[in-house]
Amino acid sequence: VMIEHRAAVNRIEWMQNEYRLTEHDVVLQKTPFSFDVSVWEFFWPLLYGARLAVAEPEGHKDPEYLLSAIRRFGVTTLHFVPSMLRAVVAEPGWPDCTSVRQVFCSGEALPADLCARHQERHPAPLHNLYGPTEAAVDVSHWTVPAGQPVRTVPIGRPIQNLRLYVLDDALRPQGIGTPGHLHIAGTGLARGYLHQPELTRERFVPDPFGTEPGGRLYRTGDLARWRSDGTLEYLGRIDD
Repeated sequence: VMIEHRAAVNRIEWMQNEYRLTEHDVVLQKTPFSFDVSVWEFFWPLLYGARLAVAEPEGHKDPEYLLSAIRRFGVTTLHFVPSMLRAVVAEPGWPDCTSVRQVFCSGEALPADLCARHQERHPAPLHNLYGPTEAAVDVSHWTVPAGQPVRTVPIGRPIQNLRLYVLDDALRPQGIGTPGHLHIAGTGLARGYLHQPELTRERFVPDPFGTEPGGRLYRTGDLARWRSDGTLEYLGRIDD
């Protein structure tokens, strides 16, 4: 996937605007660099004056090691896929990781019961992020409300300079509550797939809603619907 520099910069700039790091923060870099989440783990703290703590190889798979690394480095900010967050939350030492002030989840659907379990055991806000590699890692965000049980966990609202559309097969917008194919437009879109022009044309299509010449939509293959509060709910893959 050919991601442009401006797409990555937009993604990291948005994260700083939304979840500001300072010189007192420590971000744990634990995602293998072959995965897109590693991009913001590496560059967000380094661009804004925070510290970067690098986990040992394969450490991202070991909840006990991760807790020891959090305590050792004084980690304030870190990311988990939901399945690993569940394992970490179950560890007896998770409530003792008092340096942690914000937790991010992406890569899998975030279950409502896991949100509740995290909030029972740790006060750090939990942020749900959604997005494909083809749109520079993440395109939407939602913070789990403190002290409020949730039945479903939405993927939230678009990040800066991106637009999200729920469309039918004729690229017509769907109303609130009506499922449709999630499309992405804006600064975050990749150029396409390296040496795969046919796949690029299939997944990146002309944008009928934009004002810029040559604008495109990325067809995510995901099913979603708008909620009445203006957030998006992920419903699964189109081909499931």
